[in-house]
Amino acid sequence: MVSDDETATHAWHIEPREYARQEQRRGRRHAYERLDPARTALVVVDMVPFFVAESRYCRGIVANIETLAHALRAAGGTVAWVVPTSTAPTAWARDFYGDEVARSFAASGGTGSPRERLWPAFTVDSTDLTVEKSLPSAFHPDSSALPELLAERGVDTVLVTGTVTNVCCEATARDAAARQLRVVMVADANAARRDADHNATLHTVYRSFGDVRPTAEVLDLIRSGSPGAR
Repeated sequence: MVSDDETATHAWHIEPREYARQEQRRGRRHAYERLDPARTALVVVDMVPFFVAESRYCRGIVANIETLAHALRAAGGTVAWVVPTSTAPTAWARDFYGDEVARSFAASGGTGSPRERLWPAFTVDSTDLTVEKSLPSAFHPDSSALPELLAERGVDTVLVTGTVTNVCCEATARDAAARQLRVVMVADANAARRDADHNATLHTVYRSFGDVRPTAEVLDLIRSGSPGAR
């Protein structure tokens, strides 16, 4: 285990040729140049001690997620905290990972209520959603109640954050796009094990499933779209 106070940030990037490709296709770099905070949800994936305690990259995104959550709440948006369901390992998981790792992953969500399982540095508001998921993607059919809960709030845009970038976060972004939601993956509010893994997902999402922006740009979108800015 690394030291609790050790943090790191990914050296993220989108290749210039990918920016140029999208600019040629649609006439602009970013698919979504504005958002309505009231119809936007910050989706925070798997930021539980099992992952955060072991990864300096996970701890490095806590402040950005917290900043985004505060800004979006203040603008009338939704914050949704998603944690893994704790359950017995499935036969598929035992076969794929082996018994020891399968048991470890099956217990990764921890115990207690979903709110109690989050990394303790986060502030959770009474208006936030706290949701369990049973599969890597929070938007896969039968994985969680998140799609229905967001639909009830009229959400059409999701800001994907959390860990691991190239596993549960990418799966969540892909399935959200399949549901015709506007997806923005926040480049410096997702964490993987390596820069290479992280950037491969950013490339895939930007090219085929949604937008990729850093926290500072997403905050600008939230502020410019809030009622007081109109």
